[in-house]
Amino acid sequence: MRLPRLLAVLPVLFSSVTAQSNSTGIIGPLPNGKYEIASEGIRANFIPYGASISNLFLNDTRSIERDIVLGFDNASWYSISKLHPYLGAVPGRYANRIKNSTFDIDGVTYHVLPNENNNNDTLHGGPDGWTWRNWTVVSHTTDSITFSLDDPDGMEGFPGRVITYVTYTLTPYQWHIKMTATSLTKKTPIMLSSHTYWNLDGFQNPQTPLALNYSLYMPYSGQTVAIDSIEIPNGTILPAQQYSPNDFWSAPKQLGANITSPEILGNCGFNCSGYDNCFITNRAQDGPYDWREKGPAVTLSSPWSGIQIDVFTDQDALQVYSCNNQNGTQTIKETQGLRDGSRPRTVQKYGCVVLEVEDWIDGINQPEWGREKKQIFGPADDPYVLEAVYKFSVNKTSPNP
Repeated sequence: MRLPRLLAVLPVLFSSVTAQSNSTGIIGPLPNGKYEIASEGIRANFIPYGASISNLFLNDTRSIERDIVLGFDNASWYSISKLHPYLGAVPGRYANRIKNSTFDIDGVTYHVLPNENNNNDTLHGGPDGWTWRNWTVVSHTTDSITFSLDDPDGMEGFPGRVITYVTYTLTPYQWHIKMTATSLTKKTPIMLSSHTYWNLDGFQNPQTPLALNYSLYMPYSGQTVAIDSIEIPNGTILPAQQYSPNDFWSAPKQLGANITSPEILGNCGFNCSGYDNCFITNRAQDGPYDWREKGPAVTLSSPWSGIQIDVFTDQDALQVYSCNNQNGTQTIKETQGLRDGSRPRTVQKYGCVVLEVEDWIDGINQPEWGREKKQIFGPADDPYVLEAVYKFSVNKTSPNP
């Protein structure tokens, strides 16, 4: 093992010792089991389960603090609730869907554990993927927290041992994410993401609890990955034709602008009207670029709260999910929602939106796409890296009765 890679692994091997002492950088959890970090204009809570974000607080146009991500009130509920839909977690070792729960590396076929569509595919790493694991808190300061996970060879059927670090840092009005994963023993697929569910109104808009009136803009995403009836890529890359339901590149558009259009039926799988689609981010068409400056890859904003997110990332795709499967059973937190009893304190269909920064989905089964160097990593390779910066702002002219 090369020395730099060994040094990268050592903090994980000794993290159980580190976490026992506040003097080594672990501030410790709140009574509800969450770890808080903060900076100017922003604060957030995280939990070791899934290395998940559970709360993110920002002030809106009226300087009222809103908690704009889905989650539970107590960290212990994540491992108990059967409703937990990857809330704010890091899906892995391979995010999104793997067709037939199989893939080939160097002529060897691997079978990973299925967990979706009557066990016809693997979603977000399988039934015991990284979302469902308790990560180790390696360090925790007032504005940053780092989690680690040691995933053994053969877990869920994936080859090779993988050591992963996820660091969340807050700076004024910004949330920074950095994920690194090192494959120590065998070539293996690695593709991560942040599965954060957003409701930019904190479910407190008296007119609607839904996200359909949010503005969504992806100026570099004129293509999508075509999927079949169970949302598995079929190998085809489709143009997002101007004025079609998937056109968010030509101009900002409300998320729900086409939600009742006959053209959108089946867009997110069989009999599904909405979005659960991988949009390719084509920034290189104009030549070399710095992802921190070129962009943002996606902008999401609410006309009611005035809160806007601009996402800058080094990843080449973005999965947009409009919470089509929410059905009113997932509860909102005590920090969210109305208190007048006018509507249920649950998440309705289209009540949120997920923006997953990642690479092209199921690229490990589409060799013609040329994603191998982005998705297959072995002991001789550099680590997998994902970076993203979420920049928050407020439109002071937004109406907010």
